[in-house]
Amino acid sequence: MSPVVAIVGRPNVGKSTLLNRIIGRREAIVEERPGVTRDRKEVAAAWQGRPFTLVDTGGWLVGGDSLDDKVSRQSEAAIATADAVLFVVDATVGVTEDDARVAALLRGRSDTVIVVANKVDDRVHEAASWELLSLGLGDPASISALHGRGTGDLLDRLVGMLPDESSEEAAPEEATDDEPRILGVAIVGRPNVGKSTLFNRLTGEERVVVHDRPGTTRDSVDTVVETDHGPVRFVDTAGMRRKAKIDEDTEYYSLVRALASVDAADVALLVIDATLGVTHQDQRLAERVDAAGCPIVVVLNKWDLCDTEQREDVAEQVGRRLHFVGDAPVLRVSALTGKNVGRLWPALSDSIEDYRTRIPTRRVNEVVRVAQAEHPAPGGARVLYATQGATDPPTFTLFANRELPRTWLRYLERRLREDLGLGSTPLKLRVRRRSD
Repeated sequence: MSPVVAIVGRPNVGKSTLLNRIIGRREAIVEERPGVTRDRKEVAAAWQGRPFTLVDTGGWLVGGDSLDDKVSRQSEAAIATADAVLFVVDATVGVTEDDARVAALLRGRSDTVIVVANKVDDRVHEAASWELLSLGLGDPASISALHGRGTGDLLDRLVGMLPDESSEEAAPEEATDDEPRILGVAIVGRPNVGKSTLFNRLTGEERVVVHDRPGTTRDSVDTVVETDHGPVRFVDTAGMRRKAKIDEDTEYYSLVRALASVDAADVALLVIDATLGVTHQDQRLAERVDAAGCPIVVVLNKWDLCDTEQREDVAEQVGRRLHFVGDAPVLRVSALTGKNVGRLWPALSDSIEDYRTRIPTRRVNEVVRVAQAEHPAPGGARVLYATQGATDPPTFTLFANRELPRTWLRYLERRLREDLGLGSTPLKLRVRRRSD
């Protein structure tokens, strides 16, 4: 395990900007206003060949509302598990009351804390950073996270205080074909349907802030969990709304990150608020996930809050509005209480098995031959030979004598899924023309 470095401080001092500067890419969402970061976000980083894990946190704030309290507790949890802490302070503002309170929290472990005087863009402003000595945490490191000034010296100082690596830990492990592949599961849905509550329930810890205010999660947060089916990476994504409804840059980048998480996932848990039913936006989101080529497990959350009539209505809506996802598993759960959440594991296991299935070529051609006999393609088009070329998802190459109509390909896709027992997993069909 690489050492863990937590980036903490009050809101809007440049913590996420510093994380992006250290790793050299825009991983964390940054905006010129407080409260954008709320959850703990972990990313891999390295300096001078020394790997470590960076943890970006939300602003530590006292005296705010219940959401602020939860964000502050996330910061405190990151501090408790970190090997080193970068305590970021806005040098242009000086020491505030909130800065002093964070410093008091850190003073018991001052030998593993670096006070980072951020926004020191030139030598003229360096004198202001020495005011931070009053925090009682040693000499501050003057930097500009936005422009990169001083970050190299900061990282030199940081890696110098990280725990020593033993020769056994430092030696790279040889990769083997037997190592389990980490399965990616994206938790997606509209804002405020219970995605973060489900994420925390599945990962077994409060990794993300859960609040009844829509839009609490701003970025995609992931955690790897060891399960009976091997390691699984759960990714909690921001709530997705239609682009026309997005009215701020932060929400736009949240949407971009969420869609990227879906594209990279092996399975998607589509969370729907059962008390509201399947909305038009749920339907559009399901279409987007389906187009990404990963299996879908439909999760009807807050099921315990529905009466008999509501439950019957929601079941009808799933069949009518989500018909295009085929035989996708539909689970009725309460993420808050944990009721029926355990049923997600066998559903995920079945979806994964279908996703990685490899079908013998002889069996593929038998299905294609029967399908063509029962419903020939128009215009004399026909498949001469078919084979499965890849898995994740199952991908079939069709050698045809001429172009195959899309409507007929959809028919063949449905037959392949049904006759080969592939459940709801998406299929890819690639057509190559070959002369008779």
